[in-house]
Amino acid sequence: MTLERKPLEAFARKERAAFEELLRAFVEVPSVSADPGRKKDLEGVAELGAETIRRFGGQADLHRVSGGPPMVLGRFDSSPDHPTVTVYNHLDVQPASKETEPWRTEPFTFTKKGDTYFGRGTTDDKGPALAALMGARAARDAGVPVNIRFLWETEEEVGSPNFEATLKKIGGAAKTDVVVVSDTVWVSRGRPSLSAGLRGLQRFIFRLETAETDQHSGTTGGVARNPIAELCQLASEIFDARTGRVKIPGFYADVAPLSRKEIADFKASGFSVSGFIKDHGFKSIRTRDPLEVMKNLWAMPTFEIHGLVGGYTGPGVKTIVPPRAELKATVRLVPNMKGEKVARLVRDFVKKRNPDVTCDIGSSAPAFKGRITGPYVEAAQRAVKFAFGKEPVFVREGGTIGAVLSMEQLLKVPIVFMGLSLPDHGYHAPNENFDWGQAGGGMVAFAKYFEEVSRIRASPPRAARG
Repeated sequence: MTLERKPLEAFARKERAAFEELLRAFVEVPSVSADPGRKKDLEGVAELGAETIRRFGGQADLHRVSGGPPMVLGRFDSSPDHPTVTVYNHLDVQPASKETEPWRTEPFTFTKKGDTYFGRGTTDDKGPALAALMGARAARDAGVPVNIRFLWETEEEVGSPNFEATLKKIGGAAKTDVVVVSDTVWVSRGRPSLSAGLRGLQRFIFRLETAETDQHSGTTGGVARNPIAELCQLASEIFDARTGRVKIPGFYADVAPLSRKEIADFKASGFSVSGFIKDHGFKSIRTRDPLEVMKNLWAMPTFEIHGLVGGYTGPGVKTIVPPRAELKATVRLVPNMKGEKVARLVRDFVKKRNPDVTCDIGSSAPAFKGRITGPYVEAAQRAVKFAFGKEPVFVREGGTIGAVLSMEQLLKVPIVFMGLSLPDHGYHAPNENFDWGQAGGGMVAFAKYFEEVSRIRASPPRAARG
């Protein structure tokens, strides 16, 4: 039995309306994991995920550890003698507000415009999750001899703090031969990408309080300390905002240099600086040298400021000295860097520069260096080329998926990346979107991947090593 492209494309077209209705249902659950007030929505989206898997003919259970949100484990079993593929996605999303961000549509209302679907979670990561599920249905309908699992978590956007403990609790029920992660981004619409690595993430919140209430800047200005200004100064001491270079001693000590092959792969990836600028709506960037841009995106650590809170933000100017301020920041980690060490370096640096600033160290997710060889990766290459007509390239991913390293360590299997999102889909941005071309192609790619994996079992030594 061999799956052919045209029948799979016909399957995708037939299921398009069902896919769109499912995506509508998932998007309209505002499953914002960063918002404590959305716990019921995390429960709701997990229940919806489990219910959907059951409707597709599978089994599904919710798993959690004490105090943690639910994780969905779906199962489509054919035979213990068949190989098992686990597809990982997440059902939680980033915050979104039309009142404070330039959304053209309501972020938690699914909006279809032609072949494009707008709404928070459409591309990160509900759309790819449902495309993979549809691909599983196509493979099962065709009788592909493979067991398929779906692992859908609900706290990826906050660093997956309970993921590892929950996976340990699941135990043997999560046993698999390979994990496929569908939460990454292509280089461009015309060039499919498979990730060869992820940056990690370490979160920080810096706080400074110098008074109890707002004070008149005329009667106290010049003497009163200004916490907003001091946090701005601290940020400028931590890193150069024009170049992005971090000034903390020892920050780059563990950064491994790129190999010649990695540099060659970057150069051959089809990356376009002008396309990158257009896709993300930038007016200017720090450098226009293509290789430098790719290195800085995929292979170098960063220090980024995400928000500065404090003072008066209403209309006009209120002439006060604010009593307190808060700076939200993260460091993106690359392979060999440890979040604990970076957190210590940052904390100690802040203490020396401004002892009154408190440094709250948040959750951390490690960087991950992926595989670019082995039968499961080669199967992904063939499946993506089969579906989209072009050979995929290997690049690293600038983002972070905290669960990946936990899955590799606990499940002891290869991790393969088959993302479906595009740069212009607006990951974490206003007007996030997904489109039918990527969704339909994703169904075909995943169906083919399941078939490709079903054939690997015939070669035990290769399957064991991945």
